[in-house]
Amino acid sequence: MSELPVELVLDSPSAPVPVVAVVGRPNVGKSTLVNRIIGRRQAVVEDVPGVTRDRVPYDAQWNGRRFTVVDTGGWEPDARDRAAAIAAQAEIAVQTADVVIFVVDVTVGATDVDEAAVKMLRRSHKPVILVANKADNQNLELEAVGLWSLGLGEPHPISALHGRGSGDLLDDILSALPPTPPVIEGGPRGPRRVALVGRPNVGKSSLLNKVSKEERAVVDSVAGTTVDPVDSLVEMDGEVWQFVDTAGLRKRVNQASGTEYYASLRTAGAVEAAEVAVVLLDAAETISEQDQRVLTQVVEAGRALVIAFNKWDLMSDDRRVYLEKEIDRELKRIPWAIRVNISAKTGRAVDKLAPALRRALASWEQRVPTGALNQWLTALTQATPHPVRGGRAPRVLFATQAGVAPPRFVLFTTGPLDAGYQRFVERKLREEFGFEGSPIEVSVKPRKKTGPGGRGKAHG
Repeated sequence: MSELPVELVLDSPSAPVPVVAVVGRPNVGKSTLVNRIIGRRQAVVEDVPGVTRDRVPYDAQWNGRRFTVVDTGGWEPDARDRAAAIAAQAEIAVQTADVVIFVVDVTVGATDVDEAAVKMLRRSHKPVILVANKADNQNLELEAVGLWSLGLGEPHPISALHGRGSGDLLDDILSALPPTPPVIEGGPRGPRRVALVGRPNVGKSSLLNKVSKEERAVVDSVAGTTVDPVDSLVEMDGEVWQFVDTAGLRKRVNQASGTEYYASLRTAGAVEAAEVAVVLLDAAETISEQDQRVLTQVVEAGRALVIAFNKWDLMSDDRRVYLEKEIDRELKRIPWAIRVNISAKTGRAVDKLAPALRRALASWEQRVPTGALNQWLTALTQATPHPVRGGRAPRVLFATQAGVAPPRFVLFTTGPLDAGYQRFVERKLREEFGFEGSPIEVSVKPRKKTGPGGRGKAHG
């Protein structure tokens, strides 16, 4: 039986990519199979039903061909409330797929729910591949014969957890798909990647649904509905963006457990993989420690930042006055962050999001010419030299920009600088060159002395 060395494809060429939807009743191992297909632990997996709630697409490749695999929540007939929304997402995934993988637990056999799902799949008129999962040994593979009764053709016995039969299944999937574009190294950059982050129930999924103009994510008044990051290609202001709607961060990763632990890892991964983050705050509520933790995570990851104050339509006049004072106090360490006031529910000012993202990304990738940088720096240090410490003051000799995304600057000096003076230079750097919406890094390299009175040179 072949294992599956599949890698995630990050930058896709513009050719249309066929879609494979993975569906089935709760807890049959759909997310485990998705992880096997994409070759990494990306979909959240836990041994309880209902962990996956939205339809979550992942890029994958097999035998040099590319396709998208969509993980879905458990489908159940006559579902109600949140379960009904999850089932609806699974049905949408079926309708938009080129091929459907229907997963059944071979250790349980065909159930009434499986038979009801078959009726739903037949109505879709989509090609269906029947997968008998959890066939971890030869005896369980033989049990798959009983699944012929579902009327979907030959069952494919596999073990998504251990990889048994996975390669043969992938070969059959490619045979059922329309022509798939080849994997092309390099090529043009894909859509800008936007992480949508914030504490639970702040409106992330509602905002994603509003900007995409369809129900992409399950929305519920109960906090914590989203567990997987949900990748969505969204067109805003004439440009396609790749949004990742993430689970709300309740606790620090090392304090979380179970589903929440893996969701926290996925959220951290989404921020790392993004270029810019939209941090949603609830304008009607006090900025909390959780909000601060999310902001810190984005800044420490070095990502461009847009803060969106959501639920602006619920703001009272008293709260509006207090919020300005709160922003001055709670967000004083990131005055450079771009702020927009929106309502994901009503759509208020959501059209301001794309221009804000573009400004933040332009700052994130901005490069200052070395000549202009040093001309400005010379004028600054002459007008405001470093304070004298111990009878002498270190001098800034010159500066260079070491990189972008985020912008990184190095000051070469005759000695260590006071932290306050270093912050002063960073503040003035922003005043002169902008960098609105982007963190910047300013480091100091004192000149290394070679001996008493020696001129020496800067060291790393």
